[in-house]
Amino acid sequence: MTGIRLTAPAPGWAIDADVVVVGSGVAGLTAALRCAAAGLDTVVVTKARLDDGSTRWAQGGIAAALGEGDTPEQHLDDTLVAGAGLCDEEAVRTLVTEGPDAVRRLITTGAHFDTTDSGDIALTREGGHHRRRIAHAGGDATGAEISRALVEAVREAALHTIENALVLDLLTDAEGRTAGVSLHVMGEGQHDGVGAVRAPSVVLATGGMGQVFSATTNPSVSTGDGVALALRAGAEVSDLEFVQFHPTVLFLGADSEGQQPLVSEAVRGEGAHLVDADGVRFMLGQHELAELAPRDIVAKGITRRMHEKGTEHMYLDARHFGAAMWEQRFPTILAACRSHGIDPVTEPIPVSPAAHYASGGVRTDLRGRTTVPGLYACGEVACTGVHGANRLASNSLLEGLVFAERIAADIAEVRPPRTEPADAPRDADAPVPLLAPEARTAIQRTTTRGAGVLRSADSLATAAEELEALHREAAADAEADGAKAVVPGVDAWEVTNLLLVSRVLVAAAREREETRGCHWREDRPDRDDAHGRRHLVVRIGPDRTPVVHRTETAAFPPVRPSD
Repeated sequence: MTGIRLTAPAPGWAIDADVVVVGSGVAGLTAALRCAAAGLDTVVVTKARLDDGSTRWAQGGIAAALGEGDTPEQHLDDTLVAGAGLCDEEAVRTLVTEGPDAVRRLITTGAHFDTTDSGDIALTREGGHHRRRIAHAGGDATGAEISRALVEAVREAALHTIENALVLDLLTDAEGRTAGVSLHVMGEGQHDGVGAVRAPSVVLATGGMGQVFSATTNPSVSTGDGVALALRAGAEVSDLEFVQFHPTVLFLGADSEGQQPLVSEAVRGEGAHLVDADGVRFMLGQHELAELAPRDIVAKGITRRMHEKGTEHMYLDARHFGAAMWEQRFPTILAACRSHGIDPVTEPIPVSPAAHYASGGVRTDLRGRTTVPGLYACGEVACTGVHGANRLASNSLLEGLVFAERIAADIAEVRPPRTEPADAPRDADAPVPLLAPEARTAIQRTTTRGAGVLRSADSLATAAEELEALHREAAADAEADGAKAVVPGVDAWEVTNLLLVSRVLVAAAREREETRGCHWREDRPDRDDAHGRRHLVVRIGPDRTPVVHRTETAAFPPVRPSD
């Protein structure tokens, strides 16, 4: 344990439970429902409202071998190819084998997927898939439907939920085992201010960290809070350098920042073409699947063409769909484009890559256990080994489902006893100095310039230097006599989390001196299987700097020494 915690008031209230689940996307709510069904007193903590996470923004769908002629083995093969040699094959096999039944259980929970005239689930293709195996709902509103069904199930089960709550830090007992979390509730409801949920099992399902970049498809709540909490608690994270940039995000201008509208890969799956301003399909000949190549290849192809042409975006041409198909199959995307003055029925859509998904995260085993006893992680915050160096399209919702169920099964089997959180850290373990909220833009722009789609030793070194300067300045300001202290609050906690996550991401990206998956080094353009088929595991050292360790093989070490 590190003893490192955010600067925050002491908890003014507390509630007790068997399990606290942090996050309300597909992973969090599935874990909570399964834990509650097993008779465990379960509390769900979520940063905004129950349906405000990344899940509801998922347009494409959920991948599983549900169609005639498709098999888990074929799904496994496609996943391993996309992962560029760094997938944990046992984790992928678990995903694709247990995935179809997990989807069927989701349907039983109340999710309605689009069907064919014969009543079968309608399946489509996305990048990297050689089969139609993507189930979708409402055309391009799959995430919204899944979120609706799970939220309704949670409310029907009368689970204890705490909304509008930012999780702060892990609480541990005298033995260093998980004993709950501290959190801050942003007004309204039963609780207000900083408090604690005391529980021997904590499930992190906090989603992504896309807000470390200037432009992302992630919602504003995706500030890497779960990864930052885990690092401060002494947990290991892995493969954080593999940030997937979605190739086709609606281009709103070079200065546009924050959450950007996504143009789902399913649009390309249905036959849309990527073209430059002259109408040339530049992905032909770059990969056997052309526009449906894995996302890292398409993002690189778009970026290369942008550089060749000296432009800031390319185009996605789906005019041949016609109005009826756009309105029936992609109503959400059609509305988003039209709201920004673009009509896909009559003109190509301007697109460019933007930060989309973290393939790495808090390192877990196949039961979702982290390196801290009692702390679990699932969904985008976790690194299960499924995604390797690049997530295969539509595997994320499936991963959330499958590993959330596995976590619930493990907690129900172990049923650890409740223990009292230990006293606050010693004075020597000073809390993390907070950054002023205004530093958020500087962090995002530094990370984007240095560790965006294109990276190099120079860009990463500059980013590391600028981020460390922010870290040092915050520490110096906290210690200076007469300095105006940053007031603890949501904005300051979020930006402090963003800085920690960005520092770790950049440290790992500097260490990986090759191009692999969605990690693209301009100065190291080749994949180096002799040295690169290794995972980078990072923890925070006693001096609060990232310590990067390279595994000896492509396999993850056990999360527990006894395993």
